[in-house]
Amino acid sequence: MNGVNEEKLVTVFSGGLWQAQLVKGLLDANAVKCELKDNSGILTSSYAIAEGEVAVIVNEADEELARKVIEENTIPEAPDAE
Repeated sequence: MNGVNEEKLVTVFSGGLWQAQLVKGLLDANAVKCELKDNSGILTSSYAIAEGEVAVIVNEADEELARKVIEENTIPEAPDAE
């Protein structure tokens, strides 16, 4: 993984793919290295199709900063699927 230590990973957000991508963008903009992960593993492409929830994972050492960045920003709710 790009800069993320696979031994000590922490999930700091979980939601739909587009929400997780927003959170990843926020973290990237704040110099927090992170990756997206779905049920099948790490998503390596923004064009990947993820079913279910997608987690944003960071190194354990970056957890506090990542949670602060997320807390300070409003993440939109997923629209209801009909």
